[in-house]
Amino acid sequence: MEMLKEALPIVIYMLLIVLLIVLIVFFIKAIYTVTKVNKIVDDVDGKIQTLNGAFALIDTITDKISSLSDYIVNIINEKLVKLFSRKRKKDYDIEEEEEEYE
Repeated sequence: MEMLKEALPIVIYMLLIVLLIVLIVFFIKAIYTVTKVNKIVDDVDGKIQTLNGAFALIDTITDKISSLSDYIVNIINEKLVKLFSRKRKKDYDIEEEEEEYE
């Protein structure tokens, strides 16, 4: 029993030292990995920044196409409204003339 009282703390301290060394190695490798990932993210970010000009150009072109299509639809709509309003006006005038003759 006396031997366990003396040996057990020594074994526990040795295991804690091994655990501490393993954790230090793990954190060093984790820091190295995070550094590599950070370099990759910076590289990807730089490549994306070069594409921003192309995306801005595409956005401008789609806005212009949308404006043009809205303009064309508006013109067609105005023509149809005029066409149908003339027809209704003619129908209304014809009905008034018929009522006058009666």
